[in-house]
Amino acid sequence: MIHAQAKGYQEQRFLNLEGLDGISPGQIAEHLALYGGYVKQVNALNDQLTALRAQGRASGRDAEFAELTRRLGFEYNGMILHEYYFSNLRSGSDPRPPAGSSITQALTGAFGSVERWQTDFRAIGGMRGVGWVLLCQDSATGRLTNHWVTLHHVGVPAGFKPLLVMDVWEHAFMRDYAATERGRYIDAFFRNVAWPAIERRLREPGALRPAAAA
Repeated sequence: MIHAQAKGYQEQRFLNLEGLDGISPGQIAEHLALYGGYVKQVNALNDQLTALRAQGRASGRDAEFAELTRRLGFEYNGMILHEYYFSNLRSGSDPRPPAGSSITQALTGAFGSVERWQTDFRAIGGMRGVGWVLLCQDSATGRLTNHWVTLHHVGVPAGFKPLLVMDVWEHAFMRDYAATERGRYIDAFFRNVAWPAIERRLREPGALRPAAAA
């Protein structure tokens, strides 16, 4: 039996990250290196699982196959969420989306106002623990909701489209801020949100990230 080889992923380049306000080049460089590790792990795990399948070891009772499969979800989402995160940042951004834009209308419809949405999003980002905050759209209803995701793959709403992704693991900010200064990092994040990218994600029928769009 012929087993298809998994197609490898490439680390994406993010040319939009120069000159961010409150997020230093050193912080970005460290974070990109960590992202690169997820890409490498996804490729390695897919190769290992392909080899096990070729050996007839695709079984839930095979300890190696089962453990690698469990790890794959963590590594995949670590790669994917970082690609969303880096691509929704840019320098010279406005602190809120343009009045009258589709994203402003959608946020107002879901939360009452952009300010109420942002208060909710920030509150989730300030919760104890490490993880991610996602603004998502339910593809079935069009409704926008905020979500807390921990360990990359725990809490991701199935079938929802990510619009805005914020990393609040400590590796995202601890070169620039102390562990107790997450709020300052969240302030900096909002000074660098690429609202045109969020608007494009809202308009597109499928979820866009650099690897998928390349």
